[in-house]
Amino acid sequence: MLASYSINVRKRLTDRGRVRPPYMVRIGIAMLQGARHEHCEAIQNAAMEMNVEIEVVELRKRSQVDSSIHGLILPGGESTTMRIASQSESLLDGIFDWITDYPDRPVLGTCAGAILLANPGNNRTSFIDLEVSRNAWGRQRFSFEAQVNVALETPRITHNAHFEIGRDKYNHKPLPMSNQAAKPTEKSFPGIFIRAPRFIEESISCQKVATLNDETVGVIQGSILALTFHPELTNDRRFHRWLIGQAINKTQ
Repeated sequence: MLASYSINVRKRLTDRGRVRPPYMVRIGIAMLQGARHEHCEAIQNAAMEMNVEIEVVELRKRSQVDSSIHGLILPGGESTTMRIASQSESLLDGIFDWITDYPDRPVLGTCAGAILLANPGNNRTSFIDLEVSRNAWGRQRFSFEAQVNVALETPRITHNAHFEIGRDKYNHKPLPMSNQAAKPTEKSFPGIFIRAPRFIEESISCQKVATLNDETVGVIQGSILALTFHPELTNDRRFHRWLIGQAINKTQ
């Protein structure tokens, strides 16, 4: 069954006396493993910040990944586990076919999601032209937070937003986000690196959009944005606003 939160967003916006948002976009999130529920919450907050009406589609099987999806999120987690979890319903194959069929539609891949975009497997061509080294920052205990420099144009915040998703039928609930985690400036972002991969070889096809010191930690190629850190674990939703903004541009 498809999961939709658009009614909740519309109700909250109406309750606050705002004009009903002019757009409806459908954002698919791969519900394989990792911080998928945090992405669900982050994208809803991003939509409220933009005063845009969205529908979040929890993707669990290939048949759900169709032409009605306007943008897609590949969450972080563990890439090998995600490949295994995908096999029974062929979800990753469906996602990779969708990216191939709709190259202009935006994709956000974080951490393990970036690995899958760089190395989709099964003799598929990479969706981003770079090499990625898994767990290159070290084991779990070497995870860290650091300010990341960002050079990506994103839609600005027009409304305050605080949207929390309750427990779903599987008893999952997003982790609470600390207000201390989000003190954004125009060019900096609170990067959270958890067993993070590293981009070890890039091509001119990839545009650097996020750096940690002199190291590239975020790239964009065409309509695909790949990050080695976890933006969904902060209260800074600029990357999720980017996804929505790109999806709107492609539906007009």
